[in-house]
Amino acid sequence: MRAIHLIDGHGPEALTLVELPAPVPGPGEVVVRMRAASLNNRDLLLIDGIYAPFRRPFIPLSDGAGEVVATGAGVARVAPGDRVVLSYVTGWVAGGPTDERVARRLGGPDDGVLAELVRARADAVVRVPAGLSDEEAATLPIAGVTAYRALFVDERLAPGQSVAVQGTGGVAAFAILLAKQAGARVIATTRTREKVGRARDLGADEVIALDEHPAWDQRVLELTGGRGADRVIDVAGGRGLDRSIAACRTGGTVHLVGFLDTREASFDLTLAMRRVVTLRAASAGSCEDLEGLVRALASGNLRPPVDQVMPWTEVRAAVARMRERRHVGKIVLRFGAD
Repeated sequence: MRAIHLIDGHGPEALTLVELPAPVPGPGEVVVRMRAASLNNRDLLLIDGIYAPFRRPFIPLSDGAGEVVATGAGVARVAPGDRVVLSYVTGWVAGGPTDERVARRLGGPDDGVLAELVRARADAVVRVPAGLSDEEAATLPIAGVTAYRALFVDERLAPGQSVAVQGTGGVAAFAILLAKQAGARVIATTRTREKVGRARDLGADEVIALDEHPAWDQRVLELTGGRGADRVIDVAGGRGLDRSIAACRTGGTVHLVGFLDTREASFDLTLAMRRVVTLRAASAGSCEDLEGLVRALASGNLRPPVDQVMPWTEVRAAVARMRERRHVGKIVLRFGAD
């Protein structure tokens, strides 16, 4: 089978097409023929050698969907022919996070999904409903599950609450989509005016273009009558965390779901304490959370936000596209004729 290896070196040039033996499922395992995979910011950091220097070579990318083609002994959860999406944190089946449950992750340290065939734990795959395409299903494991867990598992969002969401990329796009379905008022930010319409298409009630309103926290306060948002989805981290805290209501929650700015965050403790704001980190979730997300999408007939679909062997071009940060939703790689 063919696969992409992340070899020594940094940047897209370290992504190399290789031939590998086809995997064979062991007890409790399945082999999935991949149909689609999607990119996350985590993948860019790994490719650049910035995040978690895992052993190389390994197969990158964490999010993927495909068809079960073989099962090992004792597998009854799925059968050959089933369309499935793979859970990113393979040992986190249900419940809360523990050191043991979150230790293994697809796309580093374990081999990821950028291969024609992938071996996976049977209890870490979820059937894809007929209403979702392979490309849409491939967007769910990190971005979709992170947004779902932040909004409904760690702290359940109630109808009528307000949610401020930074950006329109993977996690942000899912947060807009899911919060709107739940009956919340959604306020989104975008880097430029050109994305305003696309953010509204996802379900945002109000959109703040940062090139017009760089002090977006003040604009959130204006839009909420000075109260602030009940929940803030912060995808940037870094020096802008103060704005997320300022945009949050007293007693509200800021969900830390990314670090597009920098991995080091700084904020005014007196501001956080005065507003009694909870800072809660969210990083993907369990296979049970993935199942919950799939049910939520199916019940609302929601379509995961896909920005662009490219052939899987053009992963270098997909990485370049993602670096531009012009996408709304997810960039997906399709397996098949190429």
